[in-house]
Amino acid sequence: MKAKNSDFVRGLPPGATACRIFFFCGPDEAGASAAAARLAAALPDAGDRVELAGADLKRDPALLGDEARSTSLFGGSRHIWVRASGDEAHDALETLIATGEAGAGEAAPVIVVATSATDKSRTAKLLEKRKDALVAMFHPPDLSAVAQSVRAMADAAGLRLGGDLAERIARAAGLDVRLAQSEIDKLALYCDADPQAPRPATPEDHAAIGAATEEDGFAPLVNAVLGGETGRIANEVRRMRELGLNPVGVALALERRAAQLAQIAAHLGPGGQFDRIDKGAEMRLGIFFKEKRDIGNQYKRWSQPASRGARETRLDRLIPRLTTLHRTLLANSQAAELLLAQELTEIARFAAKRSS
Repeated sequence: MKAKNSDFVRGLPPGATACRIFFFCGPDEAGASAAAARLAAALPDAGDRVELAGADLKRDPALLGDEARSTSLFGGSRHIWVRASGDEAHDALETLIATGEAGAGEAAPVIVVATSATDKSRTAKLLEKRKDALVAMFHPPDLSAVAQSVRAMADAAGLRLGGDLAERIARAAGLDVRLAQSEIDKLALYCDADPQAPRPATPEDHAAIGAATEEDGFAPLVNAVLGGETGRIANEVRRMRELGLNPVGVALALERRAAQLAQIAAHLGPGGQFDRIDKGAEMRLGIFFKEKRDIGNQYKRWSQPASRGARETRLDRLIPRLTTLHRTLLANSQAAELLLAQELTEIARFAAKRSS
């Protein structure tokens, strides 16, 4: 079956947890990941989370079935979380379904978050008519939609948001629902809120926990890194530390921009020219006037072949690398700033290289 963004604003679509395969795609990777996390938390018997990369499944389609039909170390249940790009997981899912229908046994739930994929992709077509599968495409959210999600998060945490605080939090998170959830978690802790003992939250409370906006915090660093401006990286990393920006938040901002570049590439097709995008398409692709020059420069750099004679582009290599960076930062919170600084430098150097 298929679902839309709006079906996940205040919960999950009816019957979602009864499905066994989930394919979340679209240009809003943050929204897709947040919905996937909400779904995993709602599974009747989620058990251990096993993460797989789409690139690994593309190389070995049988790997997904092996993991989905294995038991955890202590014999409990598990679910499989796949981070993929485009149709990397297609053959693995096709194999999983075919072996299941041939009597291989029940498999653990599989959740695929696929950047650069749409509900018209081969994977979506494979799953959308199945009763045991859910396909959902996530479009870039607007302020009102994210604010509504923030209010739902606050209700669940026992926070009562007054005035325009939900919109303020949405802006501070750069319309990224994962960062917004982090802000709500911090705010609930600060206000000593609980679902059984709700507390009001004010703009002053939110200011006290120190949320930075994407425009003031993330954007200059993202533009320096993806624009190959290696000379600016040291100063931008220093500014990141001074502002107290969350390293995972920076990685998410890079992932969003990479997903946007992938969406532009899909819109233009091979050999397409960025400067020929019309105004309507610019709005649909999230290309705003003040960012157009930076995005155009980044598209030019990252749409080049990854190496001499390569069929894949630099962007094809960037997206899985950012996904790996995200996981690394989550697993190494104490060294996150150092790890992030090293990776930002490497990515900027790659972006700065001249086309072979």
